[in-house]
Amino acid sequence: MKQTTEPPVNRLYKSRIFAMLYQDKKELLDLYNAISGKHYEDPELLEINTLENAIYMTMRNDLSFLIDFRLSLYEHQSTYSPNLPLRDLFYISDLYSGMVKDENLYGVKLVQIPAPQFVIFYNGMKEMPDRTVLRLSDAYSVKEENPALELTAVMLNINRGHNEKLKGLCKSLKDYSEYTARVREYADTMPISEAVEQAICECIQEGVLAEFLKQNRAEAKQVSIYEYDEEK
Repeated sequence: MKQTTEPPVNRLYKSRIFAMLYQDKKELLDLYNAISGKHYEDPELLEINTLENAIYMTMRNDLSFLIDFRLSLYEHQSTYSPNLPLRDLFYISDLYSGMVKDENLYGVKLVQIPAPQFVIFYNGMKEMPDRTVLRLSDAYSVKEENPALELTAVMLNINRGHNEKLKGLCKSLKDYSEYTARVREYADTMPISEAVEQAICECIQEGVLAEFLKQNRAEAKQVSIYEYDEEK
């Protein structure tokens, strides 16, 4: 039986490795290009507008940003939830409210808003297909042929063996997938803190998220332990 002598995990930690990694605009632009099929080169084109309000931290929308008049909401999930479109609706409603707070919504001029895109990066242990489309209308108690309000989110499985073509277009996403897979694999046979330390050491040596892990080693370790503890 595995000994459980782990130090207590700081449950106030709300960061995620995914969010930490893609705070870097260059890495975020690479991810956006891979998802969208675009070829932008200037990271400064990105305008990150992730909500920092504590209320929304529990909604776990990891990243929201503007580029080319499009609003992208990227979220990492290690557990599948059919309620993601409803949560995204609440989140984007608040974003839009902030964007138009100085506009005259009662005027005759059309107030334009950026077109949204909702992407969920899934790496949970439950087997899921490469791509799953989640719709807000699935939650309606009465089914409508043409619902008056719809929100569509795409969930991409980024575990090993899934969406390898996409991960081939974005090294940081491929590396993130590999790092988290190793943490889980090693945690099956050793305490989580040792599993995370081994995964970090190996990944640095093998060039997997190497610079990110070297620069953020202590925080990445604590956040990884928190994430694993939360999954259980």
